[in-house]
Amino acid sequence: MVRRPADGERVCPGTALVTGASSGIGAAVAQRLAADGWHLVLNGRDPQRLAQVADATSAAVFPADLSRPGAGHRLADFALDAAGGRVDLLVAGAGIGWAGDFVTMPPGSIDKLFDVDVLPAMHLVRRLLPGMVEAGSGRVVLVGSVAGVLAVRQEAVYSAAKAALAAFADALRYELYGTGVGVSHVVPAVVDTPFFERRGMPYVRSHPRPVSAEKVADAVSAAVTRGRDEIYVPGWLRLPARIRGTAPAVYRRLAARFG
Repeated sequence: MVRRPADGERVCPGTALVTGASSGIGAAVAQRLAADGWHLVLNGRDPQRLAQVADATSAAVFPADLSRPGAGHRLADFALDAAGGRVDLLVAGAGIGWAGDFVTMPPGSIDKLFDVDVLPAMHLVRRLLPGMVEAGSGRVVLVGSVAGVLAVRQEAVYSAAKAALAAFADALRYELYGTGVGVSHVVPAVVDTPFFERRGMPYVRSHPRPVSAEKVADAVSAAVTRGRDEIYVPGWLRLPARIRGTAPAVYRRLAARFG
């Protein structure tokens, strides 16, 4: 009988698929995992930047916009072929944002945000998970956001999308208990990447201060090597999350006042 490792047990480096790897958090994660000894398959929407990351990490690449019909399925097939039939680690980091009053948000942007931030991650997990379960080991890392835990003004749909990933991570973890496959939810706050330029509104708040993409990559590495279920970046953000969970009315009053 194959021994099924404990769900928090370290996953030894094998083949990892990282989405959103052409820049920002995904690129930093790719570089960190390569340093940790992983063989990489990388996905991103920018072929030139993705090639640069691949050159630095000796990775196989599959450039694609995962919001396109069938792209996620083709990526999964490519990764499984490159890995010899089983991917040991999935880091779902692809994502976009949109900021502004919800009443002015174009309806197409609502669909696009979920098509990039939520659905590809779920479909990739569905495609790659059976091999992990059969092997009795593996890990899924979902890169969320503190917006999905606390909800952020003028980011209603982005907050909802990241909240969907948080709930997906928890529910999936419960289902996989005892299989040897773990699920990690990495929860960064503001990260110093081109994300804010692309979403159309700069980050102007004084707190929380931006952290580097490398800090988030460190958290992903820790989630994998230590079997962590959830990691906040920076760690102090767990405190307002706990207040939100234990005293939601108090938290809402504070959030309404201070934003």
